[in-house]
Amino acid sequence: MNRFINTNIRQTGTAAAAVLIAACVIIISAEGFDGNWRYHFQNQLLTWAEEMYMPGLVWVDQPPDNNVQEWVRDKTLAWLPIIKYTEDHAAADPSIEDEETLAKILEAQANDENAVDENGNLVGEPDESEEAAQAPVTPTVDMSIEKLRDFDYLLSNFYTVDSSTMIGPEQLNADDLLGRSMKIDNTTGGPKILIFHTHSQEEFVDSTPGDPATSIVGVGDYLTQLLNEKGIETIHDTGVYDIINGQLDRSNAYENAEASVRPIIEANPTLEVAIDLHRDGVAEGTHLVTEINGKPTAKIMYFNGLSRSRTNGDIDYLYNPYIQDNLAFSLQMQLASESLYPGFVRHIYLRAYRYNLHLLPKSLLVEAGAQTNTVEEMMNAMEVLADTLYHVIMG
Repeated sequence: MNRFINTNIRQTGTAAAAVLIAACVIIISAEGFDGNWRYHFQNQLLTWAEEMYMPGLVWVDQPPDNNVQEWVRDKTLAWLPIIKYTEDHAAADPSIEDEETLAKILEAQANDENAVDENGNLVGEPDESEEAAQAPVTPTVDMSIEKLRDFDYLLSNFYTVDSSTMIGPEQLNADDLLGRSMKIDNTTGGPKILIFHTHSQEEFVDSTPGDPATSIVGVGDYLTQLLNEKGIETIHDTGVYDIINGQLDRSNAYENAEASVRPIIEANPTLEVAIDLHRDGVAEGTHLVTEINGKPTAKIMYFNGLSRSRTNGDIDYLYNPYIQDNLAFSLQMQLASESLYPGFVRHIYLRAYRYNLHLLPKSLLVEAGAQTNTVEEMMNAMEVLADTLYHVIMG
C-alpha cells in the first residue's frame, strides 16, 4: 500500500511539472516565436490573473449561452489542473493485485461473513437486547409486487448492505428477481442439492468439543436427512476446509472448499442447488431465537456476495456470472420465510466478496443461528429451513 501511495505522489509531481512546461509551450506556439516571448508570457499571466481574481469582469465578455457554473469550474480546473488529475486517477486506479493484496482480500472474504449481529453490526458493537431478539415477530411489511418494485422500500425492509459494498435498482429489481424460476427438475434421477460447510468447525453453546454431530456439520446432516425425506435427493459434503496443520485457519477456506466442491458438482451433473451452511458470530449477549410450532428455533440469515467493492467497483478476480440468480434465490427464500414463518429470518446481508456463490446459479449461503444458540434450536431451525426450501424449489 505504501508503494502505491509513493507511486501516486511521484506521478502527481511529474504531472505538475509537465503541466507547467506544457503551458509555456502552448503560449509560445500560440503567439509565435518572434523574440517577444517574454512579453507574450507576461501578457498571458496577466490574463490568467484577471480570470482568477476578477472572474466577474471576465464573465461579461463571455458568449451569452455559456453557463456560469461550468465556466467557473473550467477556469478553476484550468488554473489548478493537478486537482483534476489527482481526482481522476484516484478514482480510476484499481487496487494493486499483487500477491500480498490478493491474499488479504481472500482472507477478509474467509472471515468476515459471520462477524455481524442480527442488525448487521460488527460483533462487539451495540446490538439488540436478548429479550428483543427472542420476541416473536408478526410480519408487518407489505410483500405485494407493487411495494417490492420500489427499490428504497425493498432495500430498507429486506436487506442490510455492508459499508464495503453497494447495490442499485438495476440489481434489486423485483420483477427480474421474482421472475427467475428457482424450481428444480425432480423428475430425473440423481442428487439435486449439495450441502457443504466452508467453516466446518463452528459450534454452539452446548456443543461437545470435537464432536461433529453437535457442530454445524451435524446440523447439516439433519438438513440433508430432512430434504431426502421430502423426496429431494441431497448429498452432504463433510470436508474440512478451515483446519491447516491441525490449527483453525480460515485464510484460504473458500479456496480450499471450492477445490473440493467443484469436482463433486462436476461428477454429479444433476445437482442444481448448492448450500454453504454456516453459523453466525454475535455478541455474547445476543440470542437469535424465536418460537415456531411451539419450539425454540434459531433465526437464520441469507447472505449474498456481490463481488463489488464500494472503493474499487467490480472485483474482477472474484468474478461471479450468477450474481442475479443468487439474489433471486435469496429474495425468494426471504419472502417465503416471511410468509410461512414470520420472525424466522433476519434481513438478507449483502457484502463485497464472492463466497463461492459462483458454483451454481442456485447457490445459497445460510447463516443459521450463532454461537449462543443451542444444538436443539439449530436442529429446529433446519426443519423450518427444509420446509421453506421445498416451497421455493418444488412448490
